[in-house]
Parts: sequence; structure tokens; C-alpha cells
Amino acid sequence: MQTWQSPPTNTYLANHAVHVWQASLELPDADVAHLSSLLAPDERARAERFRFARDKRRYTVGRGVLRQILGRYLGVAPQQLAFTYNTHGKPALAELYAHTGIRFNLSHSGELALYAVSCERDVGVDIEQLRDGIDEIAIAERFFSETERAQLQALPPDERKIAFFRCWTRKEAYIKAHGDGLAMPLDQFSVPLEHQPSSKRIVTSDARESERWSFVSLDCHPAYAAAVVVEGSDWQLDCWRWL
Repeated sequence: MQTWQSPPTNTYLANHAVHVWQASLELPDADVAHLSSLLAPDERARAERFRFARDKRRYTVGRGVLRQILGRYLGVAPQQLAFTYNTHGKPALAELYAHTGIRFNLSHSGELALYAVSCERDVGVDIEQLRDGIDEIAIAERFFSETERAQLQALPPDERKIAFFRCWTRKEAYIKAHGDGLAMPLDQFSVPLEHQPSSKRIVTSDARESERWSFVSLDCHPAYAAAVVVEGSDWQLDCWRWL
């Protein structure tokens, strides 16, 4: 189980390091207003398109905290950052900061957000709030690999929900790290469903692709499942709590 600590004053990012930050999306009005002031015009315009005030606030906080975290690594004001997106929506630093080597990914669900930051290696992160009323077997039949479906069906019914979300976050983190989004079929690769699997590899039909990635599940809150997928296996994880 990871220990989520307050970050050090100097958040130096070595080549072997991966930092995952956890942040609450529920903040006081004054903090939301400040974070909104850090956003670019296109981000503020997107926030205004949300139908519900709660979703607008959470988007604003999520993007504002992202800017604060990345600005901390780069030593620049958060509002100076610019982003670009690939054809599947994966974000990256743009303009003056495009060649710094910093790569990142973010995910949010419910009241929590996670941010993964690495140096010169692709990374993906996913968090999902555990929800009732989901037909895990039916969804697995549509999206999971044959191996994953068999593992899920073999579990007792009271263990299926957490195993389902554990599998889902690992798969989502992988396609986000890869950068292809849902253009990559979810049933064409496999991840283990155990909490502490013996192998932390993504299993694909391409042995080199399988060797390229590794993952870690994140224990961020009892009501959530989360995972981070990182390029390579020679990396060290540190978990920080954004205050």
C-alpha cells in the first residue's frame, strides 16, 4: 500500500521517478475562484459548457491543480503553461515547454483527481469511484479479454465489483499511456485482476509491447480503484497529496 505524503519543497523529477498526486475536487469557493483565474480562455470556455455547477467546479479545480503541479516542476507560473492534444485527446505540454521531457496524465472520478508525472517516459493514470448497480459480467463480456472474463466469472459475486474496477482502471491507464484512446480495442490485451498480482505486465499479442509497459494499482481511497501504467519497469513511484 502506498503512503500519500505531503510533497517536498523541491519536487525534483529524476528519469527513474514517477510521481502521482492525489487532489480533492471539492474546495471552498475562494480556492475555486483562484484556480479559475489560472485557466486559459479555452479551458474557461469549456468549464462554462458544463450543465451542472458541480461538474463545472470539479473541471475548474482539476485543470487548475494540474497547472499548479506542472508549474511547480517547471518553476513557472501556472497560467503560463500551454497544452496540446493528440488525435485521441491525450494532453502534452506545448510551446516553450514541449521539449522539457516532462510527461503527464490525469484522471478524475467523483470527488478525487489523480495526476501522474514522469520524465521522458509515457505514463497513464485512471481512477474510478466504486459504484453499485453495475452488471460487471455483462460489461466484461463486451469489453474485457477472454482471459479477464474467465477470471472475473470465477470469482465469488461479492468480490466481483472491486475486481471489475481494478481491471478497468488498469486497462484505461494502459490505453491512456499508449495514447491511442478507445481506438485500441479493450479486449485485445489483458491485465490481471488480483490486488497484488505476481506480474505487473500488460499482456498483448506482441511480446515487445508487453515488455514495454508495467503498472501499479494505487490505494488512494477505500471507495475508489486506481492504477498507473508507465513505460518501462525501472521506475520508482512516489505518491504525493496536493494540499
